[in-house]
Amino acid sequence: MILSLQAVGVGYGQRAVVHDVSLEIGTGEVVCLLGPNGSGKTTLFKAILGLLPLQAGRIELDRRGIASWARREYARHIAYVPQVHVPPFPYDVLEVVSMGRTPYLCTCASPTAADRRVAQTVLEELAIGHLRHRAYTEISGGERQLVLIARALAQQPKFLIMDEPTSHLDYGNQIRTIARIRELSRHDIAVILTTHSPEHALACAARVVALHRGTLIADGPATAVITPPLLKTMYGVEVRVLDLPDQPPGTGRLLAPQFA
Repeated sequence: MILSLQAVGVGYGQRAVVHDVSLEIGTGEVVCLLGPNGSGKTTLFKAILGLLPLQAGRIELDRRGIASWARREYARHIAYVPQVHVPPFPYDVLEVVSMGRTPYLCTCASPTAADRRVAQTVLEELAIGHLRHRAYTEISGGERQLVLIARALAQQPKFLIMDEPTSHLDYGNQIRTIARIRELSRHDIAVILTTHSPEHALACAARVVALHRGTLIADGPATAVITPPLLKTMYGVEVRVLDLPDQPPGTGRLLAPQFA
């Protein structure tokens, strides 16, 4: 299955934020949208999710414009993990994750035993099964982020869209989340994530789409795209890109900021 963006322009009201972006993303890929604050990453996500109307261009899923998909049908293919989520009610964690099964339920129906088994399996795969009976409002911000990832995976989507998925996680959970993202690409799921961290793009062995001031300025393998000139253009800082001595060239890299 292919998600295709064709000369997409999107913004708010009359204000354009993203300009003339064209991409094709297939299942099995991990794609990082890399860029500084205000570069249009989240705005582009909102367009893909159908939350913002396009100002120009077209977005297609499986060669169909996304406006032609019924919302329930679209949600069986596209799942979203937001950067911030404020819980309104003290549901337990298993209930929250089971909500990911909503696209497969009839109107007003509750999750079945089979749906709860899917939710439980995802919780165990993310190593947070011990939280299943905890109130979602009483766990830490990092644990909530992992629960939101579990909820999205319970949809069993073909495309998983993640807005800064590691932003509230401690170092250990960041590493575990990145490892899980790498695994998902082997199971015919495309992961599209935003990040401020070039290191995370390198760790995912991902394709990188670099956005700067709403314009696509680079698209390719992370090791080819993440270079000192690109980082200087996007972030205005000098950074050295170093190959690790015990790894094949281009497969293990570190970024070293250059301080005055």
